[in-house]
Amino acid sequence: MTRPLRPLLAALCLQWLAGCDDPPPQPSSDGGVPDAGPYVWDGTYTELEEHGDWIDPGPFAPCGFDAQDASTTVCEELPRFDVSRCDPEALAALPQEGIYQANTRDEKRQEDGGLRVSNGAVGFQLRSDGGPSTLYDEPLLQRDTQGGRFSVVGKHTRLGLTVAMVGCQTPTSDIVTGCFATCRRGKLTQQGTFEAHRVARRAGEPESSGGLTLLSERHVALGQPVDVYVTKGHAYVVSLPYAGQDGGLTVFDVSDPKNPFFKASISLPGDNFWNGVWAHGDALYVASNVMGTLVYDISIPGTPTFVRNLPTGTSGAHTVFVDGERLYAMVPNTGTFVYDVSQPLNPIQRARITVPGDPDSGGPHDSFAYGNRLYVSNAFGFYTVMDVTDLDDVRHLGEYPRPDLAYSHHSEVGTFAGRTLAFEGSEGSNAHLRVLDVTDPTHIVKLGEFSMRPVTSIHNFILRGTRLYVAWYHEGLRVLDVSNPTKPTQVAHHHTFRESDPNRGDNLFEGVYGVRVPGDGSIYVVDSSRGLLIFNEP
Repeated sequence: MTRPLRPLLAALCLQWLAGCDDPPPQPSSDGGVPDAGPYVWDGTYTELEEHGDWIDPGPFAPCGFDAQDASTTVCEELPRFDVSRCDPEALAALPQEGIYQANTRDEKRQEDGGLRVSNGAVGFQLRSDGGPSTLYDEPLLQRDTQGGRFSVVGKHTRLGLTVAMVGCQTPTSDIVTGCFATCRRGKLTQQGTFEAHRVARRAGEPESSGGLTLLSERHVALGQPVDVYVTKGHAYVVSLPYAGQDGGLTVFDVSDPKNPFFKASISLPGDNFWNGVWAHGDALYVASNVMGTLVYDISIPGTPTFVRNLPTGTSGAHTVFVDGERLYAMVPNTGTFVYDVSQPLNPIQRARITVPGDPDSGGPHDSFAYGNRLYVSNAFGFYTVMDVTDLDDVRHLGEYPRPDLAYSHHSEVGTFAGRTLAFEGSEGSNAHLRVLDVTDPTHIVKLGEFSMRPVTSIHNFILRGTRLYVAWYHEGLRVLDVSNPTKPTQVAHHHTFRESDPNRGDNLFEGVYGVRVPGDGSIYVVDSSRGLLIFNEP
């Protein structure tokens, strides 16, 4: 993308070459710009109370589970479920296929007499084509969904976790509620109620809206695609290992967005868990779970050439991004590594930033730089703001806590009506978008939010002026008008999730992972099964 500040950046480069120790950070190429307007907002708002990602709705269904005299197979003993107040006629009308995501609700009586309520997530897939029905992407141990009965029992082998789910009611044609029980290595650990949504399509919603048109689609043969960066007329897609296939890097020439064509696939021996990608000049930076940050030369765009890796200790890099002449690499349990990339193919490490709570919080999942500040999505810790004006003296400015310590995942920051706002999302069941006023990092305030179905998760997003382009897993691509950030409004969408797509699983993290809007008139999306999708920019 051609940046409007490029002439200014060129002048600053001359100053840096004259001897400045640190280049001043510039707005990210994937973020908002100061005063992005026009606005329908005057900068005033009412502070919203923070409840966390999950708000207890009470029991989902009028059923129960008898845990008396529990045996080591208690979770496979379906007669223990009391379904006397359920609706078998409605259950009988449910389709015999579908991919469902469920929220679970568990109650435990505490020693002081109080009630502790917790929630969780589980997915399952029912098939009627002869293929295996699954839970946790593993074949079911039991299934009975005929004649008004609805029960599935599955096991997560690695965790030794067995889950039984018995349906009770159907509030709508794509939702089933009921009761569940969970055992770990033969011991009952949870019991309660659940609400499961068939996630292929929201009831009554069309496939597409707002003028979004799918221009082209290209399968990615390497693993499961999760991120994309577009530069030099090429799309660089990175993938995780999946279903026995290695991950890696796939390159497409997208000079004609209606007819992209494959150029290259790259994996390294023993290293192909690649989760994030960014480009700067002739350099492509790949976040590797093994080797840290990988540097590729893309001076010939369709033929990336490996240059070197930037080690990040015992943990590899999870995400990367470039801001001005700085490369940031986020390393779980370790911190954020910062490099001078004034020579893009020869990064020089300048700092390693940690925030309060590291490493117990899990460390940074992602970060975003804006106006000399680094906004750190600190996993199970707080959303944290750091002053990175001087990399030799990085300072903690403030943080935004949440009552449920939901997984802080990603954010984009821009200036609206004189206020610095962060569009922040967590990851997991019930995860959604928050709009935070971060003008004063010592007093961060929530002023807006936007949610989809409670069983799905938001993932990454891109801020372009007053449009927020959101990769929302099962919900597909969502485009929000944030000109009034107190009330984000959907103006376009496209469903990408289809149950018939190859290798669709029952995982919470399925569907759209990544989105880029490089300013060439197209929107680039990566879907975990379908690969690279290119849309017009309406």
